[in-house]
Parts: sequence; C-alpha cells; structure tokens
Amino acid sequence: MIDHPALDLVDAVASQLADPHTAPLGPREHRQHLAYGPPGIALLHIERAANGLGPWQRAHDWLAAASRQPFTSGPDSHPFYGAPAFAHALACAADHLPGSYQRALNTMDRQIEVDVGCRLDAAHRRIDAGRLPQLAEFDTIRGLIGYGAYLLRRNPGSPTTRAVLDYCVRLTEPITHHGETLPGWWTETGPSGSPDNRFPGGHANTGMAHGIGGVLALLALAARNDVVADGHHPALRTILAWLDRWKQETGSGPAWPYWVTRGELRTGRLAPSTPRRPSWCYGTAGLTRAQQLAALALGDTDRQINAENALVAALTDADQLKATTDNGLCHGFAGLAHLAARMADDAHPSTVGRLRAAIPALLAAVHPPGTDPDLVATALIQDEERGPGLLDGAAGIALALLAPSTAAPPRSAWDACLLIA
Repeated sequence: MIDHPALDLVDAVASQLADPHTAPLGPREHRQHLAYGPPGIALLHIERAANGLGPWQRAHDWLAAASRQPFTSGPDSHPFYGAPAFAHALACAADHLPGSYQRALNTMDRQIEVDVGCRLDAAHRRIDAGRLPQLAEFDTIRGLIGYGAYLLRRNPGSPTTRAVLDYCVRLTEPITHHGETLPGWWTETGPSGSPDNRFPGGHANTGMAHGIGGVLALLALAARNDVVADGHHPALRTILAWLDRWKQETGSGPAWPYWVTRGELRTGRLAPSTPRRPSWCYGTAGLTRAQQLAALALGDTDRQINAENALVAALTDADQLKATTDNGLCHGFAGLAHLAARMADDAHPSTVGRLRAAIPALLAAVHPPGTDPDLVATALIQDEERGPGLLDGAAGIALALLAPSTAAPPRSAWDACLLIA
C-alpha cells in the first residue's frame, strides 16, 4: 500500500471517531441517517478494517450504536434514512465477514422489497395519471434510484431490482403536461423539492443526488452487470442526448448545468451563470462519472474519453476549483479526489495518466503539506455545520481520501450508495 500523507489524516479521523460513546453524534434524529449519523461513520471503520488498517471491533461498535433502537421503515424511511441506510452499512461489513449479520440483513431486505413495491406502485399510478414526479420519488438520496443502488448490489437478478429498472426506463419517456411536452423527470418544484418562486414552471434536475444523473448511473451500472430491462439501452441514450443538448463549453472544457428551468427549455438556451463547483451531487464531476459508466455499458469509446477529459478539465480549471469551498465528500475536494480515482480505475489508456495527475492537488487542498493531521481531524469533527458524518463531514472526507491516496479501489462497497461504482 502506498504511504501518502493524506493517510495520516484518515488515521487521525478514525482514531478520534473510534468510540461512539465519546464521539459527537449530533441531534437524535441523525442516529438513523447515513449522511450524518452512525451508519455513515461505521462505513469508515468498515473500509479501514477491510483494508487491514483498523480493527473490526470499531465497525461493530458503530453498527451497534446505530441499532440501539428500532429502525424506521415504510414511507418515513428512504435510502439514506432508517432501515435502508443501516442495511447498506451492514451489507458492507457482511461482505467481509461471512455468516455475520445475515439474519438482520435478510429481515431488512424483505422489508425494503415491500417498501420499494409500494413506491413503484405509487410511481406508476402517477405516470398513468399524467402527473409530474416529485424529486423524492426517484432521486438517489430519498427515492427509487437510491433503492435501486442497494438492490443491484444485494440481489441484482431479483424481480424487484428489474421492476426498479423498468420504472427508470419509463421515467425517461416524455410526458405531456398542460399541453407542453416535458422530459419524464420534470418536476414542478424547485431543487429543494418544495415550491420555489425562482423556478416558475419547475425544472429538470441533472444532478447525481437529486436528478437524472443518478438514473443514468443506475442504468449504466445495471447494464455493466448484465441486468437490463426492456428499453434499457434506449433509455441510456435518451439521458445522454439530454446531457449533450445542455452541455456548455467553458473555454477550458465542457460543463453541465445543475438543472434546466422552464424558461430555458422553451428558449433552448441556458441563462448566463458564473462557474459552479464540479461536485458529486451536482454538476460536472458526478455527471462525468455517470457518462463514463454509460459509455462503458454501451461500448462507446469516444464518449468515454470525452467524459474522462471533461473531468480532467474541471479539476484543472481555476474558476471551477475556486467555486469549490469545502472538503466534503458530497461537494468538496475530497469527493473530487475520490471521483477522479474511481474514474481512473476504469479510464481509457489515453486519459488515465491525466486523471491520476489531477489527484495530488486535490489531496493537498484537503490536507495541506505540513499541517498536523490530529489538529485537522479535530477541526473537521468539531465543525458545527458539517460534523463527523459521511456526506459533508469528517468520516466522509476520510473515506474519500483512501482510494486516491492508495491508488487502489475501495475494498468495501461503501460508495455504492453514491452510484459511482
């Protein structure tokens, strides 16, 4: 294993988050949350244990801390909250500990299949009635795409997994709403999922966290695993055509908008905007990974190379990097380093070197040379806004540093919940 200075920060974060009894856990409602609470922190210790970098006992302790009370299931749960969130962490551990956790996982898997079935029934009734979706119906964090990520990993050939993929195909079909033809994933709300006066007529979200980028990634990952629905490849091409239509040239390379508004759809032109951060959740970085995966699934080498070059351009564009203002997994430098490493693992020989060459600067932004890893870890964990969790906080930063620091892919499937692998 490569010895990289960023690994000192990973070790420091893991050490300070070793004991759930002494670590800051935040509000009570975070206990069941993959993004902010113990399930996400457990992933750090699971991945380190799977790499031989730490003891399995720490992972056990955090899983136990998350499970002290019954988990929420049914309509009040989602892929990042309640039983599905815990199931993801538990499955990551069980993959490396044969025979462990199976009874709990089997129980949660049965409940998840019931919950997904209810959500699918509601989604198809909505489509049949000609209504537009809510973001939470389909997105990666709260919706059917996030459930699909879990199901594809746990039981790829199951009828429920295929039913989610069938739904994804149907979501890409156009819908006529008040006499206007819209993409099937158009929502009447703003990006928060609530009515927003800044988005009259709603929007089409392109992001990985809440938009069509996540749908593209799930369909691509399924196809790469030979799990396909009727219309699967045409659905992939429909989403890619949409992204091609709204691609912008920045001068340093292509970029994609976070969303398309009704006004922009009608004029066919994006409104002028300042450069935006190229994060996982929104924008160019996550979308390049989704497009790379789709290109690999379709055997489209030109599109693959273009996607990989687009990420290199984003990671070396001073204006886009200036818009990146934190270190987190979701929309910060650590997340960019992890995406670059994941894309490099699958990259074409003509681009792999440039992708890997962009990583050291990203790691240095998170852990500048000469800084004390223990002090940096303390500051990250005690950050009142971001805290110790996975999506924005210290555990996610530490996890995201591992693969780019070691030049080896994750040993656990911790990042499957992000639909990037």
